[in-house]
Formats: sequence, structure tokens, C-alpha cells
Amino acid sequence: MSQSSLLESVIAAHGGLSRWSQIRKLSCTWNFHGLLLDLKGFPGWRQPTITIDTKASPNAIITGLNGDPTNKWIFSANHVSIVNADGQVLKERSNPRDSFKTHVRYPPTPWDELDLLYFVGYAMYNYLVTPFVFANDGFQTKELEPYREQERGETWRVLEVTYPDGWPAHTKVQQFYFGESDFLLRRLDYFADVVHSSAAHFCFDLKRYGGIVVPTYRRVVRRVEGENGRPLLSAMTSFGLQYAKVTVEDEQGKVEEEGTYVEVQTNVGAENGARK
Repeated sequence: MSQSSLLESVIAAHGGLSRWSQIRKLSCTWNFHGLLLDLKGFPGWRQPTITIDTKASPNAIITGLNGDPTNKWIFSANHVSIVNADGQVLKERSNPRDSFKTHVRYPPTPWDELDLLYFVGYAMYNYLVTPFVFANDGFQTKELEPYREQERGETWRVLEVTYPDGWPAHTKVQQFYFGESDFLLRRLDYFADVVHSSAAHFCFDLKRYGGIVVPTYRRVVRRVEGENGRPLLSAMTSFGLQYAKVTVEDEQGKVEEEGTYVEVQTNVGAENGARK
């Protein structure tokens, strides 16, 4: 692990490693929609619930993602499955990331339910464990040049994170933007390998649940290179997520569900109406 001083400040601002080490499970019920889902054959709004074990390798159990709400959608890095209430495996796939190798961007290759499960599973798992997981063995971090967010006149500090080989994520190297003085997460940039597209992913409405800070509204837009190397952001929402409920369970079995808003020290904004 290569841990920068910025990472240490970021982890402390989001609750600290001591508190994170006490947490056993996280659950989140969230609303999500977006152009990406429409193009992939899953249009409209959804409100699933995900539960992750923070002590295990990337994992998730999701309900309410599609179809029968009693089915369990089970994610791990190397296997995904859909299981009914009787424990019968309805669908499953080993090495699920490999199925995306034949997908193309235009015309968009439709997803099946196991594709949807893999994408949502790894994405939500990583959103819930960020930034604490960056302190784990195998992750490499370094601070890049500060980023000047022009619309609101803010400066954001930028942490580049390299994920371990085989870790299920949008891509191996991503950039995370944090407030200059409060060290809270504002944005992340990445190339989403499985959909062949670059994204800017904005984070808002941070709340503290059980001692850890979680962004409860996320908006993802397409990112393309503009003039002078400054990226242009689409006005259309590729993916929108709004957390309706977050549950934190620690090692003593104590459950916390009430969140309190965390005040950021400067307004969160971004080009091209990122909050809309």
C-alpha cells in the first residue's frame, strides 16, 4: 500500500479507519435511473436494496433489482447468480466480466439480468466502501495537481487510485476529487470498461450514518475531451442514484439508520449543471 497524506485526511473526514474497522455490514435502499439503463434494456426507476459484508472480498446481496422482489441477486467478483425464495438458482454466470468483452457501444449491446447484476453489484459495493478500502493492501494512491472547478470557484484536491489486479471496478485507475479544506468527496472520474465510456460522477448531500460519511445523491454524466484539454460534460444523466435508507451494523450488532447531514465547507458545484 502506498498511502498519501491526502488519503489519510480523506479517510479521517469520512469517519476514520478505527470506526470503519468496527463496521460489519452496510445496507442501502436507493432509487436509480438513467439513460444508460434505458439503452441497455432496463428503463425506468428502480428501488432495490443492497447489503454488503465489509469484512469480505467484494460482495453483495441485492433484492428488488428486477422482476420478483423476493429473489436474491448475489454478486461476487467471479460469480453472479439469481436465487429464488426457495434457494433455487434461477440464473448464474462465472467470470461475469468476460461477457462484456463482445459488447459494443454503438449500437448499444443490450444487457441481460446477469450483466445488470454484475454492473450494479460492483458499482454499489465500491461506492459504499470508498474511501476506506483505499487503505487496504494492493491499492496504490497518489495526489495529482489540484483541480479548479470554475462554475463555483472551488479548488478540489485530486487523488488517483490504482486498484489491485482482479478487483471488480469501473476501471483500474480512477481519479477522486475532494474538498480543499474539508476533504469530503465531490466527484470521481473514470472510464467505465464494461460500457466503453468515460464518466464524471458527482456526489452530493453527504450524511453521517453510524459514524461514517456517505454521499446520498450521485449523478453520473458522460465526459469527453474539450478544448485545451478540459473535459466537456453531457447535460444528460447516464446514471442517477438517490439513497433512501442506509443501515450500518457494527461488530456488536448495533444498528444505526438515522443519518445527519454533513455540512461541506464550500458549495458543491460542477460544470454544465451537474446537480440537475
